[in-house]
Amino acid sequence: MTPKERAERAAHAMWREDNASRWVGMRIDDVDEGRATLSMMIEKHHTNGHGICHGGVIFMLADSAFAFACNSKNQSTVAQHNDISYIAPGRLGDRLFAEAREVSLTGRNGIYDVTVTNQKNTVIAEFRGCSRAIPGQLFEE
Repeated sequence: MTPKERAERAAHAMWREDNASRWVGMRIDDVDEGRATLSMMIEKHHTNGHGICHGGVIFMLADSAFAFACNSKNQSTVAQHNDISYIAPGRLGDRLFAEAREVSLTGRNGIYDVTVTNQKNTVIAEFRGCSRAIPGQLFEE
């Protein structure tokens, strides 16, 4: 099995159980070893009192892309800690894209950067996630 095929199988297994990401309206655009891109449309129920996308929704999109990237090798992996910097607002009707990429993987610890952009390629947020591998796999190999 190629690394991309493994990443796709792992993503499929995770997506089946990922009620939160599906519920908020995300979709998986691409996965590969150590990488994932997810996207979603900002709808009215995603906006806050300022009429812009709620920061928690942006964080959730970035966190989900991080999760699919760090689980792409079929090793069960969870977040150890993460942070986000908001650069520009997401607006009603925007499609947001979260592109996660592996920066470092040493033993059970990983570092992943996620850039969230809109359909005009404006950077909305920068997210860094640190992962920790736990026992188990997403599918039998």
